[in-house]
Amino acid sequence: MRPEALPSLPAWEPVSGLYILATPIGNLGDITLRALAVLQGAALIACEDTRVTGKLLKHYGIKARLQRLDDHAGPEARARVIDEARHSPVVLVSDAGTPLISDPGYRLVREARAAGVIVTSIPGACAAVSALAIAGLPSDRFLFAGFLPAKDKARLEMLAGLAGTAATLVFYETAPRLEKSLLAIAELWPDREVAVARELTKLHEECRTGTAAALAAHYAAHPPKGEIVLLVGPPSDSEAPLLDTDALLRAALADAGPGKAAGVVAKATGIDRATLYARALELKDA
Repeated sequence: MRPEALPSLPAWEPVSGLYILATPIGNLGDITLRALAVLQGAALIACEDTRVTGKLLKHYGIKARLQRLDDHAGPEARARVIDEARHSPVVLVSDAGTPLISDPGYRLVREARAAGVIVTSIPGACAAVSALAIAGLPSDRFLFAGFLPAKDKARLEMLAGLAGTAATLVFYETAPRLEKSLLAIAELWPDREVAVARELTKLHEECRTGTAAALAAHYAAHPPKGEIVLLVGPPSDSEAPLLDTDALLRAALADAGPGKAAGVVAKATGIDRATLYARALELKDA
């Protein structure tokens, strides 16, 4: 959609404060008229990457003052933004989607509220919610858990800690790590339904569902690209015990000896390490 094709933006009287504004996650048409009006009236737009935000603003013919404010921004940078928000409308955006959802902004919002600055949400696109809407997994209860850790041990500990959660689990994942994450899920929960939502709102959008093992095999043969949301259905009533220690130990033994494997599982489950070590030796020799 070109800027000249836009309908009239809603009237908006610029009011001082900090505006947390969602931007498109792929398709530039996925932005609200209210969001465009606020961007147009902002005295300052704080963003992860001025080049990325600059493209969005150019697409809609909006000129604005930009300031980089990413995860590496220190207290001084946040203080400058907050000081300006005391007397002018200041907008926070991330590169895509809703700020603070696995994106920068938490510290800024917390400090702005502590300073008495009014913080307003301008809602819009969010990859986690968009994926949940099309995956066909239970959506009455879900837990967004951000990115799974890159290292095998940390990934196992995180998944083990979520084993008993009676809700659909929602993660963000990168294409190079997707297969390893699916294999870890398959080891722990072989029967749970899993969904991989990829390139949401873009030309090659897809959402595949099945067991984690089947999806891992598919993506091993067809390496994925783009942004990914990984969803895991909740445990069924007939699922094996919430913490299958043998499955956890087998997963840990794939990358460590019995001693370290027992330590990893003990930390994740609270089960006695000596007991787990004895069982790890049995599994290794089986």
